[in-house]
Amino acid sequence: MVVDSEAARPLTRRGESRSTTAFRAETSKRAGQNEPSPTNSARKRQFNNLKKLKGWFFMRELKNVVADIIAVPPVPARKRGKCMSRRKGQNPKLRVGERADGAKYYFFQYWVDVSGKEERKRQTEVIGSVGQMTKSEAERKKLEIITKLNINSGDYRLPSSKTFADAVAHYRTKYAPSYLRDSTSSVADGRIRNHLEADWNDVPIEHIDIDSVNEWAAKKRKAGLSWTTIKDALRTMQGVLSAFSKGKEPPFSQKGLKIPERDKLQMGIVSRQKVSFSWAQAQSIADHIHSLDGLGDSRRDQYATLILLAAASGLRCSELLALKVDDIDFGASTIRVEESSDQRNGGRIGECKNVAAYRTVHLGDSEGREAIESLQRFLEANPAPSSDALVFRSKRGGPLLETTVLNQGLYPALEALNLKKAGLHAFRRGCNRRWELAGIVPAVIRQQMGHTGAAMTRLYSGEIPMEHVQAAFSPKNRRNLVQLENMENEAAA
Repeated sequence: MVVDSEAARPLTRRGESRSTTAFRAETSKRAGQNEPSPTNSARKRQFNNLKKLKGWFFMRELKNVVADIIAVPPVPARKRGKCMSRRKGQNPKLRVGERADGAKYYFFQYWVDVSGKEERKRQTEVIGSVGQMTKSEAERKKLEIITKLNINSGDYRLPSSKTFADAVAHYRTKYAPSYLRDSTSSVADGRIRNHLEADWNDVPIEHIDIDSVNEWAAKKRKAGLSWTTIKDALRTMQGVLSAFSKGKEPPFSQKGLKIPERDKLQMGIVSRQKVSFSWAQAQSIADHIHSLDGLGDSRRDQYATLILLAAASGLRCSELLALKVDDIDFGASTIRVEESSDQRNGGRIGECKNVAAYRTVHLGDSEGREAIESLQRFLEANPAPSSDALVFRSKRGGPLLETTVLNQGLYPALEALNLKKAGLHAFRRGCNRRWELAGIVPAVIRQQMGHTGAAMTRLYSGEIPMEHVQAAFSPKNRRNLVQLENMENEAAA
């Protein structure tokens, strides 16, 4: 700052340069005249002028005025969370406590992290009586205890503050809409709501292991839930946790699930005794549906044809209800499966269940030819509006719902014929068994059924009814079995 005369020049303090004196005087003048203080840009210019000075003189000037020309920005308060700055190590002070009877003891306190919470918990560790050890011995023992606790170890890992509820939220909002079919997502969401959320929502993810899972499974089994339902719920739980973890792996395996041997045996028996309808039973059911009251002729023909086709082809219900006219080749007796009906979303037509489900099914046996002929008669009597129209459709031309077929056609027929109540899947099991008993190669059956593995195909066989066992011992079938055995021996040779 340039001053016009010596008289106007302010007094210089001891050890203060003229530029500093001038700056101080200007600031005092503005304060007396109620003028605004210098702006940040003015302060910056003043600082730049000081930077032009050299050596020790610059440092002295900077020390005098830096507090006035540099404004300290406000520091926002940061939420205290779990971070590495808090992990420099704990060295708690050795303290002396006194019990109610006057006995003194050495102790120390330290902090531990709690899974699922931001706050840490303080723990107290008693070392021993004051009369039994010196202070130095107590210090050494304190260090040994801290070492065993691993609270200062480099391998210490902060417990996750995330809970199962966080994993479910991620699964519902991000993972399922992007990677799962609507039907799969709907089934999983039902298991989460009905079996998992109430018990696991507030549990930290790091606390979910095979031990806690076994404890939960035992509680559910005691409450009357079947092991099949429990395993299905745990399979969904594994999917939720895998989608939320960085490694994309569940924290437990169902191989470690503790199922009592008696329950395992009972599960195997129930699996073998699942209801399956033979071709003869399917014919009886279709014939009875033709005579049901309260249904129109077209509806009775539709349900009866659907039953015969299900028993002859082994198609899934969702695949049957998504069939279109141009999927059927009557000349070659084949059905092409390219779509599926999502029964949980109003029968919406979409992609199939898995890769193996995309297939062409050949109906080459007598049962298949009879079903194809029945289907052809049905389409001739009820012509479709176009080649891409659904074969089994509602009055408005939309997808037919399985519940409608069951309640209006199948269940009344089963009750009248005194057969066990079951869904359309029972015809699929019966078809699988019929092909096996006919001696068809397992690989062909697996492809016809749309199974991804041979284990599922074997599971569909179940317990063979006695009439089929007796038929297998008939002279005619024995000759067929001998011929088949000779063919296998020749192939092996």
